[in-house]
Amino acid sequence: MTAVFRHEIRLLFSGLTAYVYGAFSLFAIAIYMMYYNLSIGYANFEYALAGASFAFLLIIPIITMRIIAEEKKQKTDQLLYSLPISTTQIVVGKFLAVFFASVIPLCIVIAYPLILQNYGNLYLPTAFGALFGYIMLAAVLLAIGIFISSITESQPMAAGICFAAMVLNYYMVTLAEYATSSAYGSLVAILIIEFILALLIKHMTANSFMAQGIGGVAMVVTAVLYIYNNDWFEGLFPKILENISAYERFYEFVDGIFDYTHVVYFISVIVFFLFLTVQSLEKRRYN
Repeated sequence: MTAVFRHEIRLLFSGLTAYVYGAFSLFAIAIYMMYYNLSIGYANFEYALAGASFAFLLIIPIITMRIIAEEKKQKTDQLLYSLPISTTQIVVGKFLAVFFASVIPLCIVIAYPLILQNYGNLYLPTAFGALFGYIMLAAVLLAIGIFISSITESQPMAAGICFAAMVLNYYMVTLAEYATSSAYGSLVAILIIEFILALLIKHMTANSFMAQGIGGVAMVVTAVLYIYNNDWFEGLFPKILENISAYERFYEFVDGIFDYTHVVYFISVIVFFLFLTVQSLEKRRYN
């Protein structure tokens, strides 16, 4: 895993990828800090981080699009499979490399609240809590980007799909406001999600029986629960959208709410998408 980590770090910093990512990240935070903290005069550095989080829509696809897709296109992923390490170690090594490259610029950002405190009543615990949430949000989106990179050999396609996923995550709460809140509408939406998950399982495992079994059982259970008490489905789909939004969890940190359940959520999502990435590579390995 260490060898993979060092290799990825070398690739990221030998080219422009890490530098473009870092420069764009620092630029976005600086722009919003100038607007909220220096121009308007808010003593809330967390507002700058909330605004700068929009930049993830652009920079996450840039840093993750090549991480695995390029390996698959150039067939160098076969060399990885020949290494005396597991696929899990390969994926974790790659994830830690891009995560490390994304955290380095934020080491400079740590000084911003300390500087602003000299010119206003800045509450440091909230500022650093939001910065922690910002880092966790970046880790979640990086894990999603790595998974998307693992399912295609085309870097532009990986970047495009990743950008769409980032936009969807960013506007998830807004979509929840317009999503149907009726019991029947929630039922249909959940059944569609379960069908998509079944297709994903089939793609990841190449096992139609498993995908049909899991998808079928989930749909039957959902239908039975709806028949038993459809009141449970009132407003359920909008709530699901709000709860799975990584940005909504991050905004809780911005509001000064340090909830450990959000940390558990971030870690769980990271592990889940890294697991999917491992399964994607395992499928290609055995094929």
